[in-house]
Formats: sequence, C-alpha cells, structure tokens
Amino acid sequence: MNLNSPFFDRIRIKPACDEPQEVTGPVCEHPTCRLPGEFRAPKGREAEGKYWKFCLNHVREYNASYNYFAGMSDNAVQAFQKDAIIGHRPTWAMGVNPTGKAAEDGEAPKAREWAYSDPLGVLDGQDFTQGRRRRVDAAPKRPRYTGAARRALDVLGLDETADGPAIKAQYKSLVKRFHPDANGGDRSFEERLRDIIKAHDILKTAGLA
Repeated sequence: MNLNSPFFDRIRIKPACDEPQEVTGPVCEHPTCRLPGEFRAPKGREAEGKYWKFCLNHVREYNASYNYFAGMSDNAVQAFQKDAIIGHRPTWAMGVNPTGKAAEDGEAPKAREWAYSDPLGVLDGQDFTQGRRRRVDAAPKRPRYTGAARRALDVLGLDETADGPAIKAQYKSLVKRFHPDANGGDRSFEERLRDIIKAHDILKTAGLA
C-alpha cells in the first residue's frame, strides 16, 4: 500500500462528539452551563412576560422548584386567588358605581370607554347608559342582494342603491328604446330586449321592483 497516495489527502475525519462546539443561538443562562438555551422559563412574580433561557436539563431543574407565590403570606395568596376570579379588575359595591351614582343625582353619566375592540360593529350606535340599551341614530339596513339580483341590476345599468321606483323607471325607458316598434321594425335588438325583460322579472320575483 502506497501511503503517499493523493487519495489519502481527500479523506476527512469526523470530529469526536466530545469536542466542544460553538453555540450559534442563545446560551443557557445557568451560571455553570454553556449549552444552547432553547427553553424558556418564567422569571416569576413582578416579572411577568420575562423569561430565563435554559437548556433542557436546567429548565427541568428550574421548573421542579418554581413557585410563583414564593415569599407571599397565606393571606396574600388568598387575596391574589380571589382577585384572579374577576381578572384583577376593580369592582364596586351595589350603589357605589360612579356611573350609577351620577344618574341617581340627576347628573349626566360620563360616556364609558370600552376596553375591548368591536370588530363586527355589534355595539355601533348603542347607548348603554342608565342600565339599558337604546339605539342611537341607527343607519337603515341595506338589503342583501343575491348574485342573480346583482347581475339583473347590472343588465339594467343600475347598482345596489337603486330602489323600486328607479328600477321600474329604468325598465320602461330601456323597453321603449330597444323595442322593434321604436326602431322602425328593426329586430336586431331583440336579444338585448329579452335580457332586459328577464332581468326585470328576476328583480320583481325578489321583491325589488
């Protein structure tokens, strides 16, 4: 065997597993560890939303001894658990609500600022003062048109804002324009006229004309 063969120069030896490797991501925050910190662990009370980064072994060790209520008295723990039922929101006894108190004294209650979004517009135009809901300047609901009704309106040259009288007036105007009698007996517009009549029948069936 020729040990000086160039083929030996192409052989690559895989490094041993026990050789230290460079960590590219976050490092474990345990003081004696340099392994990747791939797991989060909460830092605890008064540090909500903040986390330690540990390796698997140290996050298990941390979670086994983690206690959110560490350093709190029994009364403080009970008070915290009681407030957690209502999401730690302020409450008032009966008759102490400032909005209700203002209504009893004859004062105009202050407008409430809702702490949540209303993406569907369910509360738009609502007045929740004095414990009851009232409609305030509610906009009239527009009818929902089917696909066939929208196409029929398009044939007549109208949009969804057209009401019954407008549809009837447009229909009569188009019939007069494309009828053979109005064109000296020319029947080249008969197909257009049939489409107009069909569109009017669809709108009439839908109760729009």
